[in-house]
Amino acid sequence: MNDNELARKIAELPVETQRLLYEHPALRQLLEELFGLIDELQREVKRLQDLLKLNSHNSSKPPSSDQPRVKREVVNLRNSTGRKPGGQMGHPGTTLQAVSNPDNVVRHKVNVCSHCGEDLSSVEATDVEKRQEFDIPPIKFVVTEHQAEVKVCPECHAQSKGDFPEGITQPVQYAERPKSLAVYLNQYQLIPYERVTEIFEDVLGGSISQGTLLNALETSYNNLASTEERIKVDILNSPTVHFDDTGLYRGGQRIWLHTASTEEHTYYFPHERRGREALDAAGILPEYKGVAVHDHFEPYNSYEDCSHAFCNVHHLRELTRAYEQDGVDWAKEMADLLMEIKGVVDEAKDSGKQALEPSLVNFYHQRYQGILSEALKGYPPNGDVGEGRRRGRKKQSKDKDLLDRLIKYKAGTLRFMEDFQVPFDNNLVERDQRMVKVKQKISGCFRSENGADYFCRIRWIYLHGQEAGEGRFGAFAQDIPTSQWERPFVV
Repeated sequence: MNDNELARKIAELPVETQRLLYEHPALRQLLEELFGLIDELQREVKRLQDLLKLNSHNSSKPPSSDQPRVKREVVNLRNSTGRKPGGQMGHPGTTLQAVSNPDNVVRHKVNVCSHCGEDLSSVEATDVEKRQEFDIPPIKFVVTEHQAEVKVCPECHAQSKGDFPEGITQPVQYAERPKSLAVYLNQYQLIPYERVTEIFEDVLGGSISQGTLLNALETSYNNLASTEERIKVDILNSPTVHFDDTGLYRGGQRIWLHTASTEEHTYYFPHERRGREALDAAGILPEYKGVAVHDHFEPYNSYEDCSHAFCNVHHLRELTRAYEQDGVDWAKEMADLLMEIKGVVDEAKDSGKQALEPSLVNFYHQRYQGILSEALKGYPPNGDVGEGRRRGRKKQSKDKDLLDRLIKYKAGTLRFMEDFQVPFDNNLVERDQRMVKVKQKISGCFRSENGADYFCRIRWIYLHGQEAGEGRFGAFAQDIPTSQWERPFVV
């Protein structure tokens, strides 16, 4: 508590109490200490109350941590459509459809008339009623034995042997497809090693060891190295790239998963560090020239060869917290403005426009600046002396920190309004990181450095397998056309 605040509090006391404090300096000192302690405790209570009020709509906490019936007072990005859940009228259904060429046809004959009992076995049918049943054939290993002939030449008596097919190198081995299935179950369906082996025993009637699965993962990982480099090149050539990081556990130690995402590609990069050292090692941001979309993690801003755009969903959460907990009205005004601009931009995109009219862009810039300029008037100058007799700048409140960032990074905050290739938020990369968190919830941490590297390189190939028309599992299968996509698994 500074001297001015202390003097104000003493002036509010009765005159007789003030006289006693003047006559007894020790009593005045004790009162000063008590006032200071009360002030400190009040700040601590306020801090703890604010922590209890944090949830997914006013902080970065996940929705799973929310208490029931969280009240959203400021913004809601999901506007109600008024429609009931489930399929809507007129939407294309996915009902099972009959096929024109079934694999098997079973004819159920009529031998006796159901009315009079007459023998109908020799009577021709006038029509048939068809019903189709979709089933799965028995799933089991199909064992193919390759026999290479050995012959002795009758002329020179030399021995010659037939050639085994490429990849057949062991007396007994798994084919490519079972290994592909094992990798698919582990990397895409996120099933732990032990449960993958159980699936093979229960469903296929055969076993596959965890060591075999690990070897299959290593093979896929190695064969995808050149593909990963092509992915990085495509990301570097993209006009807009999303960046983010999240915590990851490897061998019980916390590391960081750095992610770069576009609509077409995702690149994962695990590293022990979170900051500039890791971003340099990932090798994308140091070379990138387009627009980098991210949150306000400061190392991203240190790259000056690219432009920057900031996630406005992060801004909306912080503005919500500032309005609900700190009671600053400018935060609600700014949140409403950002949502208004988003609506105008979305409407313009839907109507086929490539940009907003310059006059409208200038109008929103003025409103944005006006809200921030008016908000600044409610805060003391930055040069104020700190609490008590200690010199130095007083620590700013969270809402003032947010205000300063919105002023400093105005261009990056509103870039989505001026460049329609830039999104309003950074949700794309956050969605890409979600499955990595699910992987750890199901299987626990990665037990080794290789396990994390395998997952980060292999995970995204399923998307490309779908694009090639082979489906997710087809991305590992040997029949995926190499002209469309590099085969990641080759024995």
